[in-house]
This record gives sequence, C-alpha cells and structure tokens, in this order.
Amino acid sequence: MSMDNLSDLLEEQLKDLYNAENQLTKALPKMAKKASSATLKKAFEDHLAETEEHVERLKQVCESLDIKPTGKTCKAMKGLIEEGAEVIEEEGEESVIDAALVAAAQRVEHYEISAYGTVCAIAEALGKNDVVKILRKTEAEESAADEKLTQISESELLTNA
Repeated sequence: MSMDNLSDLLEEQLKDLYNAENQLTKALPKMAKKASSATLKKAFEDHLAETEEHVERLKQVCESLDIKPTGKTCKAMKGLIEEGAEVIEEEGEESVIDAALVAAAQRVEHYEISAYGTVCAIAEALGKNDVVKILRKTEAEESAADEKLTQISESELLTNA
C-alpha cells in the first residue's frame, strides 16, 4: 500500500488495529485459562467481550470510510502475544505466574492505548469527528482495562507473590 496522504495512513492504521484486536480475541481465552486468580480470570474474560466489541467498532468505522479492514498483520501485537504465550507455558508459583500474565497483558494494553491515540489524532486531522468519537470510546476502555489490571496486581497479586 502506498501512503501518499493522511487518508492512506488512517487506512493503514485501522487495518493494523483490526488485525491486532482479532489476534487478541484468540489470545485472551488462553490467558484466562492460565490465570489462577478468579479476579484476573474474570478480568480477561470481561476484556475478551470488550475486545470483540472493539472489532465490531473497527468494522463499523472502516465501513463508514469505505475501507476493507483486512489484509494487514500487526507485527507488534503478534510479538506481544508471543511473549504472553511464553508466560502461559511457564510453571511456578500461581501468584507469580498471574503477575507475569498481568505484565504481558499491560504491555498489550499500552500498545493499544498508543495505537488508538494515534489513529484518533489522524482522524481528527482529517475532520472525521464521527470516527474519532467511536475510537475514543475504545481508547477509554483500553485505559480502563489497564487500570483494572494494575488494581488486581497491586491489591492481590504482588502482595501474595
């Protein structure tokens, strides 16, 4: 794909996010299964439902912009998920493994927060306020997921490790 203008960049970024979110829908159930903390397991399960909604929002945004959201692999998410998969294969103290799962998940959340912030800035520059409104909602949910993981880690996991 040639990136000659901000519209091209927006399309590329949306495709990247669409792939990233789809990759995450496959990874979250594995993380939930590995988690020993009931609170952490539920957080992963809840975020899976949110992530599925994020995919739907991205489809909606792409449709409104006449963009086909497929055709790009998000290499960053692929790498982050591979790191999370390493944690899933680890053996050890349950609370320590759970803390490692949180660390892997927060890396993902931070990537997503950054990616959504970037795509919102591009959409704003293009005057796509309807798109920005939809994507800001997802960005806020990613931030809330990150905050929830911090809370679980600080109140439950790091005190028991």
